[in-house]
Amino acid sequence: MDLPLPTRGRLLAAEQSSVRHLDATLLGATIALCGYGLMMVYSATNQSLISLEQDPGTYLKRQILFLTIGLIGLVVTALMDYRLVKLYAGFAYALAVVLLALVQTPLGTSVKGAQRWFQVGSFQLSPSLFSRLAIVAMLAAFLSEIKGDLLLRHVVRATILAAIPTILVFIQPDIGTSIILAFVLVAMLVVAGAKAKHLAVLAVVASVGIFGAFQLNIIEDYQIERLRSFIDPTAGAEQSRYNRDQAEIAIGAGGVTGRGYLQGTQTSLDFVPEQHTDFIFTVVGEELGFIGAIGLLALYALVLWRALRIAQMALDPFGTFVATGIAAFLAIQLCINVGMTIGIMPITGIPLPFVSYGGSALIADLLGIGLLQSIHRRRFV
Repeated sequence: MDLPLPTRGRLLAAEQSSVRHLDATLLGATIALCGYGLMMVYSATNQSLISLEQDPGTYLKRQILFLTIGLIGLVVTALMDYRLVKLYAGFAYALAVVLLALVQTPLGTSVKGAQRWFQVGSFQLSPSLFSRLAIVAMLAAFLSEIKGDLLLRHVVRATILAAIPTILVFIQPDIGTSIILAFVLVAMLVVAGAKAKHLAVLAVVASVGIFGAFQLNIIEDYQIERLRSFIDPTAGAEQSRYNRDQAEIAIGAGGVTGRGYLQGTQTSLDFVPEQHTDFIFTVVGEELGFIGAIGLLALYALVLWRALRIAQMALDPFGTFVATGIAAFLAIQLCINVGMTIGIMPITGIPLPFVSYGGSALIADLLGIGLLQSIHRRRFV
């Protein structure tokens, strides 16, 4: 039987809306963050490259290449139906686990005591950064199929799903990404309706596991020193204190308005280590000052607001859980990265989303934005 014309008109309008409409605010804020990143990566690296008589735009050109690949991935992901992700979530999860295991074999590359990458030509592929999306998809697929209340057995199964790749990431060692994956699990369980007592049990188990990791010497010495220097600024290894102190000096030197783009002495003289990756927020603080840092954080606030709004408006529970998971891993990355540069969080190797130099992180984060756009576009049909 034919539908009434008004009904057919509404369905057609909804379908057209799902094809055409992107979240312009989310897209604009994301692109602005990537623009921030290009500026800061160039500022953090050009003087060092000049001193080595190399092209001062080397890192910038690579980051532009990574950004181009990531934006293509964003567009492709936004155009596809996010519900297809549910069908292939199991495959993506299995692939992530296999890659996380293989990176610990001779196929993986060890850098500064951590074996986290596959060397593909001049590109270092980090499976742990892409595993965030696979875990979000798998947990979302599992939680969206639960009918009725979320029981303890559901919490246990979800925890096991998250724990397998998290443990593989932890032993790389990559404590920072392990924290991200744990936070994603908790956030998605809370949205799914987990009881407080079940989350408390989960916290106890996690605490026992962390204690066991220390006792079994799974935690590297330099990571222990970082934690010690955070708890007691006068303790810990000199290198750990140096990193923290130089980061705080750089940010403090920027004052309200900053020293000016490309005018930061801490940045140009390489006082802050890993400034184009983990400590890139210090470049923002020194050269653009408090105003520039607040502007950057405001863009992140826009991204997280739109992500949570998309989670609320999603057509189905799967979309809600996926959007929640993406918002969670972006939020915790932001908090840890900014927190460690201003001395309120321990130092961990976590990049600043969309801003830090690095292909794997940037591409994976942009794929996450593409998924959010897909969920937003299909919020009616």
